[in-house]
Order: sequence, then structure tokens, then C-alpha cells
Amino acid sequence: MTIYDDDHELFRDSFRAFARAEMAPHVEAWERAGIMDRSVYLEAGKHGFTGMAVPEAFGGGGVSDFRFNAVLNEECANLGLGGGGLGMMLHNDITTPYFVEYCTDEQRERWLPGIASGELVTAIAMTEPGTGSDLQSIASTAVRDGDEWVLNGAKTFITNGINSDLVIVACKTGDAADGRASMSLLVVERGMPGFERGRNLDKIGQHSADTAELFFSDVRVPARNVLGEIGRAFEYLSFNLAQERLAIGLYGVAAAKAALEWTVEYVNERTAFGKPIASFQNTKFLLSEIATEVAVTQPFIDDCVMKLNAGDLSPVTAAQAKLWGSELQLRTTDRCLQLFGGYGYMSEYPIARAYADARISTIYGGTSEIMKTIISKEVLA
Repeated sequence: MTIYDDDHELFRDSFRAFARAEMAPHVEAWERAGIMDRSVYLEAGKHGFTGMAVPEAFGGGGVSDFRFNAVLNEECANLGLGGGGLGMMLHNDITTPYFVEYCTDEQRERWLPGIASGELVTAIAMTEPGTGSDLQSIASTAVRDGDEWVLNGAKTFITNGINSDLVIVACKTGDAADGRASMSLLVVERGMPGFERGRNLDKIGQHSADTAELFFSDVRVPARNVLGEIGRAFEYLSFNLAQERLAIGLYGVAAAKAALEWTVEYVNERTAFGKPIASFQNTKFLLSEIATEVAVTQPFIDDCVMKLNAGDLSPVTAAQAKLWGSELQLRTTDRCLQLFGGYGYMSEYPIARAYADARISTIYGGTSEIMKTIISKEVLA
């Protein structure tokens, strides 16, 4: 049974054709360059693959159905697009909801058309050197000065950090003693004086997802660039965490399925000791285990997607989706690579890139340990 209808499958066919023509041929070059060509966002926007949730009045799809996002993410995994797919997932699944939900009417007019068209690439800057998942400990501050906020601080590990035009920055705008109530969201725009991008970080995987350090030195951010209300950032960040974590878990299952398919094809073609690798008992047992894990997980992920659409996806269930999906991705790519032997270690094989890319999945969006902590609160209640 599938959660997708004909519209979703037509969307899948359309995106798959786009990705094969506009993305897949360039993946190797983007991986070497450490960044995806930002023109891809513009091309994707022309075909309706960015800003699906942006209202039609602002050039978007006007559809809040997360199944379209899920289809896009599944195809990015199936085609082995790596970091390029991650950048697009972040733009659609993680940052766009903040703009759709919390923009003022003036901000919607100013930003949403560009977000939908791919002209404005988005990012969100939460993590700081030394804070990791501890958002309450961020040190970036903004002080009100007339009609502006003066922003100072530094962020790291920011996906789309180089390509981004709009960066949602979490910072302290009040007394640190106020705890969560002292945090707000400011939108910093490309070219603002004092806003500097550091190096494009050299990662072990997801190379074409530009990941950067960002620095803010007396950046004067207009008050009209406050996203939502002052002091409510923690609430806003929590609002979209369920969708973000589901997206990561969903991608993990799709990546595991893709790895399985590549491996099945390889072991049926490759021989050892005069026999296809597929004929060995170890191969049969291992791939049977992986196939079962993927098959058992998919209905759970599908159910989470439908709960998200209905507004019923709880933080705990989202954490379970992220924990299981990302861990499945990590162990599946590891086990599948083993069956490729030495060829699995060659970057020309998609399993090699998938293996390296998978390592971050249990870290970003909240580590597996954080997910277990969230889940345990309900288990032990």
C-alpha cells in the first residue's frame, strides 16, 4: 500500500527527469568543487521544485502536503545526488517553513517570491563553536539600536552557508537569565556590512553541500528583518524540528533502499571463485536482513508523513523516525560497501559516496544520543 496518489507520482516522474538532466551529470564536479552550482535552484524553481509550500500568490505551489517533499527527497537518494540533494532538502523542508509561518505581510512580499523561484537560497544558523545541540548556550547577541539590531557572533556547520542569500540567525536579544525567552530570530541578507562567510568546510562526506562558518561583526539588521516576535525563537525552532527530523529519517530509509538496489545489481554481476557473489550464503543472508529492515521501516516512515500532514506528529515519534532512519542508513551503507570489496572504496562507485555521506546522518538535526534522550522521557514517564 502506498501513501502516494497520481499527483505525487507525476511529481516524482517530473523531478526525476529534471534531476537526471540538471543534477546527476554534474555531481562529480560539484563534489570536487565542494559546492553545488546555485543556478540549480533557479532551474528547480522554474519547474516547481522549490517552495512547494509557499502560497501560490507568491509564486509557490501552495501545497502543504509533505508527501511532495518526501518524493523529492526519495529521488535525491535514489539518484545518489549526495550533498546537492541535502542543500535542496534544507531549503524546502527546514528553512522555508519558517518564512511561510512567521513572516509579516511585508516580509512575505519581499522574500517568498524569491524563495519559491530559487532566486533566494536559504539557510538557518543555530550551531556555534562549542555549543553543538545545546541551543540555550548560544553566545551570538543582538542589541537594539533605534530601528536596527546590532548582531555579533559566529556560527559553524551551516549548510548552504556559501550559497545562501537569506540566513535565519538564532541569537540572544535579551538578558541571558531569561533563558529561552532571551532568544530571537533575525534574517541576515547577503551583502549586509559585517556579515562574512568563512571557509567552505572540508568534510568527509556531503562534499557538494556547501557547509560554512559564518561571522557577524556589528551587523546592523533592520528591525523589519526580525522573524516572528522577539524572544520566541526557541518556540519557533521547536515548531519545525519534527518535520526536520522526519525528513532526515525519511532520507535515511530511501538511501538505505538505494544502497540495497545498487548492491543487488553488483553482486549479481560480479563473480568470485568462479561464482556470482550473489550465490554465497553470506551475501544472501546479509541482503535479506537489509531488505527486511527497509521493508519494516517504510510503513512507519509513511505513517509519520501522514501524521505530519495532519498536524499529529509528536516530538517523540519524530525523534524515533530520525533515530531509526539515520542509523539504518549508516549501517546499511557500511554493510553494502563490504560486499563491493575493494571497488566499494573507490569514489567512482555510488556506494562509496553514499557511505561517506551517511556518517553525518546520526549527528545533524540532533544526534542519536539526543534522540534517545527525547524518546526516553516518554518511555520512562
